[in-house]
Amino acid sequence: MGSTPAGLHTNLHSEGGALRGEHRGRAGNPVIKVRDIAWLRFEKPDLVRAEAFANAFGLTTVKRTTDELHLRGTNAGPVCLIVRKGPRSKFGGLAFAAHEDTDLVRLAAAHDTRIQALPEEIGGMVVRLRDPNGVPVEIVSGTDDLPALPAQQPRPIYVGHEVTRSMTVQRPPREPAAVQRLGHMVLQTAAFRRSLDWYLQNFGMLVSDFQYFEKQRSRGPVLAFIRCDNGATVSDHHSLVLTLGAEPRYVHSAYQVCDIDALAAGGEFLKAAGFIRSWGIGRHIQGSQIFDYWRDPDGFLVEHFIDSDMFDQSVAPGWSPLTASGLRQWGPPPTNDFLGTDLAAIRHEARAVFGALRDRDNEFDVRRLAGLLRVART
Repeated sequence: MGSTPAGLHTNLHSEGGALRGEHRGRAGNPVIKVRDIAWLRFEKPDLVRAEAFANAFGLTTVKRTTDELHLRGTNAGPVCLIVRKGPRSKFGGLAFAAHEDTDLVRLAAAHDTRIQALPEEIGGMVVRLRDPNGVPVEIVSGTDDLPALPAQQPRPIYVGHEVTRSMTVQRPPREPAAVQRLGHMVLQTAAFRRSLDWYLQNFGMLVSDFQYFEKQRSRGPVLAFIRCDNGATVSDHHSLVLTLGAEPRYVHSAYQVCDIDALAAGGEFLKAAGFIRSWGIGRHIQGSQIFDYWRDPDGFLVEHFIDSDMFDQSVAPGWSPLTASGLRQWGPPPTNDFLGTDLAAIRHEARAVFGALRDRDNEFDVRRLAGLLRVART
């Protein structure tokens, strides 16, 4: 697995580092190293409705046909979301950007697959894989970056004794919080360890934080915040999060905006438009982001965020118990909608749990179920 990383996670924000024999949170000789998350794919039955929410959420339409919708942020780069028309709403996969074209050659050879061309409006090449849950994963290179759009500007804030504005007033408009970029996504899996090792081994990703069910640390982690390895250049605390659950599914995705005024005023705009806030506004512990979560009309959970932690390759994973109270430093308590403990979610989850407990080829068993139920009570 290679040598121990030089940096330690102590004195950061977690309770401590790994114990002897616990997962190191990195692979010793990965196939390639990805540099960032690129885009997500969805299918939705009503693209008009999907576009209306996306624009209110702060994404900009790049392409609109009867069958496909492309959406972007203001930063230069690829699209954030590709939405195809389909008979029902479903998550369609995620993409990561490789550092170099030659990375695709190595990855294709390792998986006995081929490199394909992406559509002309995106440009570049892709290797298409499926993770241990069957989730489509694209690794792309050479895509045509869209030019930056005029961006929402952070507002000067008078902090402490430093007067950064005077003879002016603050009146942030209630308008969509202009999304700058896709930041991360969260996937639930019943095969947590296999999925974790697959992403680390194939894409050279690094775990920033592990979490475990209380009284079950010896059974291993059940959640991992995973970042891209860009060497001495810092990366987001997480571009991908994996969490153990009864079935594989999309949990949420997160999109960066410029400052807290944009986030809060954008939330007021969404609320006035009749959209549903799931949870917020608050500040997380792992990752430290200020967050605001919303439900789109198809039921998908999406997040506005600002102020993420940034780590380089030297930082080893932190370890802490997974609790509902540990999801925030400040802000309102997590809602039933966010936790998936409202009536509709419980009914669906009960069916998934029953199926998972009958399937011995996964990591979700009765003890894990008990640990998960304890999370909402802590």
